[in-house]
Amino acid sequence: MPAVLDQVMEGEAAAAAGLEPGDEIIRVDAEPVDDWMHFVDIVRASPGEPLEVEVDRGGERLSLTVTPGRSELEEGVTIGYIGAGAAPVEWPEEYRREIRYGPVAAVGEAFARTGEMITLTFDAVRKMLVGLISPSNLSGPITIAQISGDSARAGLESFVSFLAYLSISLGVLNLLPIPVLDGGHLLYYAMEVVRGRPVSERTQAIGLRIGLALVGTLMLMAIYFDLMRLW
Repeated sequence: MPAVLDQVMEGEAAAAAGLEPGDEIIRVDAEPVDDWMHFVDIVRASPGEPLEVEVDRGGERLSLTVTPGRSELEEGVTIGYIGAGAAPVEWPEEYRREIRYGPVAAVGEAFARTGEMITLTFDAVRKMLVGLISPSNLSGPITIAQISGDSARAGLESFVSFLAYLSISLGVLNLLPIPVLDGGHLLYYAMEVVRGRPVSERTQAIGLRIGLALVGTLMLMAIYFDLMRLW
């Protein structure tokens, strides 16, 4: 897989250094780069360290200084990243496979895939709460509309998959134990089972205010980050 950039995220180290889509990474600190994964290994091993990157841009050789950001993994390991993606390559025909499922097998695969998406959503919420994922990854209606358009242009399968993931994510978030959401009602029911009597109306009213404040804050944050991405 050649070390050719296809995506450069705004606000990240690659964009700040002046890297652009289409740039081919030739050398890093005078060391020749064999392929994309070789470049990734160098970046991951250099968090916060300036790297002299030589690129080929339309036949012209340029030298740029890139300082990878720092990303903390769950294992306590710090790796570098620059916010860039590789250009896709065409797979040879002999490596391509088409997998089809019958009506019965497809149901089982659908349940398995849905379970993976639910786990992924819960894990993302957990990582955001403990600080492993930045709150700036929250998306509101503007970003959702943009991604919907992109997935629709990519084809029917991509669009339906996005709608399914969006529905599952909303369903999971709706089950969070926050008053005003369905998960909050389930929390009250669980407390009623444990206590042997319903939660008082005063407590429910206080919880409702707290829940509205939390949900409203999340909505405002999501819209704010949407606008920041547009600008």
